[in-house]
Amino acid sequence: MKKDFKGKTVVITGASAGLGRAMVREFAKHGANIGLIARGEDGLNAAKAEVEDNGGMACIVPADVSDAEQVERAAKKIEDYFGAIDIWINNAMVSVFGPFKKMEAEDFKHVTDITYLGQVYGTQAALKRMLPKDKGTIILIGSALAYRGIPLQSAYCGAKHAIHGFFESLRSELINEKSNVKLSMVQMPAMNTTQFSWVKSYLKNKPKPMGRIFEPEVAAKAVVQVARDHQRELYVGYPTVKTIWGNKVVPGYLDNYLAKTGFDGQQTDEPESADRQNNLWQPVPGDHGARGSFASDSWNHSPETWMATHKKTTLGIIAGLALGIGAVAALKNKN
Repeated sequence: MKKDFKGKTVVITGASAGLGRAMVREFAKHGANIGLIARGEDGLNAAKAEVEDNGGMACIVPADVSDAEQVERAAKKIEDYFGAIDIWINNAMVSVFGPFKKMEAEDFKHVTDITYLGQVYGTQAALKRMLPKDKGTIILIGSALAYRGIPLQSAYCGAKHAIHGFFESLRSELINEKSNVKLSMVQMPAMNTTQFSWVKSYLKNKPKPMGRIFEPEVAAKAVVQVARDHQRELYVGYPTVKTIWGNKVVPGYLDNYLAKTGFDGQQTDEPESADRQNNLWQPVPGDHGARGSFASDSWNHSPETWMATHKKTTLGIIAGLALGIGAVAALKNKN
């Protein structure tokens, strides 16, 4: 594999598990040195070992991204260790599954603090270092739910919507300043990550991803591609495209559709355990890796995402097919 990020420093928040862990592995394969930020030290240490196994260097910083001072200290430590930060990826998140009427105010606030404000604080720390040099890349990890809210995840959906508004506002400011710092947002589909085994839940049965599920490596490869070849925004997976555009066209229909399907669609048939652990306020001990427990239902590829991240090749294929079809038609007409 081409080591096209060799010598580059990539910072990833939420790096200990799930999508963050998959991104750590993918960037490490491409030769990057990686700053790892998360609350769970077991997962951070395991991720560090994976980076080093791929020949890279890693700097781990246990931190809670809902605290701006902790994020700034983490950025300084990573900058001091590697000398510069080239790419910053805001990925850390938490959620609560359950009807809004059952949620505690402090839990809702904490989801917002980590999932939304964590990206704001990470962006502030990155810009503090990138703007003076007039270079660098910041990637915000979003979701189809940044455009279309679903039942039982009101706090998470609200946070992802907020990230999208923040993204658009900041991009306009950077353009106005003629800054060369690049800002992107990657909208994710449902993924087979670890969050479903530890998310706080008020549901009767165990939670699960809704709709078509993708392995986190599909999304990790898409983020690497955006870091390599800047795109304003990338939708990962056809379900993400369908959800976002469907909400633009028929939002009222989706309100009713999700009212019918969004409750059972986010629960398995297995009853929830009474002693279930959750990571809302504290990390769940142990190394949990990248993937969750839905591998049998998950896709490990996305043709739509490949085409979206390989536009020149895709256009070449389409042009070739069009020329071929045109040549066949011309021969038929000649005969």
